[in-house]
Amino acid sequence: MAFDAYDDYEQSERVQKWLRQNGVSIVVGIVIGLVAIFGWQQWRKHQANHQAAAAQIYQQVRDALASGHGDQADALIAGLMKDYADTAYAMFAVSDRAAKDVRANQLDKALVSLDWAQQHANSPALKSLAGLRIARVQLAQGHADQALATLDKIPAADYPGLVQELRGDALVKLKRPDDARKAYQAAEAALDKSGLQGGDLQMKIDDLAVAGKQGA
Repeated sequence: MAFDAYDDYEQSERVQKWLRQNGVSIVVGIVIGLVAIFGWQQWRKHQANHQAAAAQIYQQVRDALASGHGDQADALIAGLMKDYADTAYAMFAVSDRAAKDVRANQLDKALVSLDWAQQHANSPALKSLAGLRIARVQLAQGHADQALATLDKIPAADYPGLVQELRGDALVKLKRPDDARKAYQAAEAALDKSGLQGGDLQMKIDDLAVAGKQGA
């Protein structure tokens, strides 16, 4: 028993000595850990509030555009671009403005907006979507070569059906019917694989066939 008591006493002394030597480090480590946890929670809360505020402003943008209040929409979009450029809502709002400009045949303005949207897209998929819209505007401007160059930069796995269909449209403008047909067929295959409808794809393929017979 005496030896047991001595062992317990010696062990207690060792623990106390170790705590005296390392106690400050332990306390500092605990404090740093608590600060890190608190900081992470605060950052996540800030991010959630930041995203929620951007979403609310974006809804106001949509309402303003739908009611024809373009100036109000522009002011709200400017705020999103300034204070919420790191959110997808800013990219969506700028893209919506570009769509409005396209409808008004203000294609140069639309391109400026879409360039900003692509540069600030916070995911590869959104960046590719902005690129696809840029190519559409370039084609509408009559710049089929530029549209093809833009489409070439989009990863093959992103929106393959839409990209290939637009590629076909550009190739038709460039009077390359065989390449256009291949692009349309690739678009059709991609859309079938994804379970989506091809829209006017078959009609475009048929038009190429008719044009080919007439030119023969």
